[in-house]
Amino acid sequence: MFESGAEDAANLYVSLIPNSSISEITRYGEGSRQPAGTVLTIELVLDGLNVLIINGGPPVEFTEAMSLSISAETQDDIDRLWDGFVDSGGSPGPCGWVQDRFGFWWQVVPPRLDELLKDSDPARAGRAMDAMMSMTKIDIAQLEAAADGSRVSL
Repeated sequence: MFESGAEDAANLYVSLIPNSSISEITRYGEGSRQPAGTVLTIELVLDGLNVLIINGGPPVEFTEAMSLSISAETQDDIDRLWDGFVDSGGSPGPCGWVQDRFGFWWQVVPPRLDELLKDSDPARAGRAMDAMMSMTKIDIAQLEAAADGSRVSL
């Protein structure tokens, strides 16, 4: 729920996340709590996930307790998404999390991270976890180097 930024948020999300679109927009009518024509709800499809966002309440503070995870296959994908959120007014968080300019939290993570964390060698998985915990934006090459026992400078 947004106080008034749902349309801007929807446009940002659709511009950054591949295979995404705005499905439907409903607007407040005459005599509503908002001026007629103001966005009430926006239905989105974010890479196959149906999401409904609403303009309509008092300001709600988003926290990391509710975030959406975006799978980013390559470092270029991570960089594009992460930088898109930060460059549009967001702020970096720890371990692959980034907050958009509206205050909502996203986790931009590669499937490779999950593979490394599930490695059959607990020491290798542990080194990958330690490396990830020291990062803001995830760096796949540094995760792999850490898992392999190479020195990583972050």
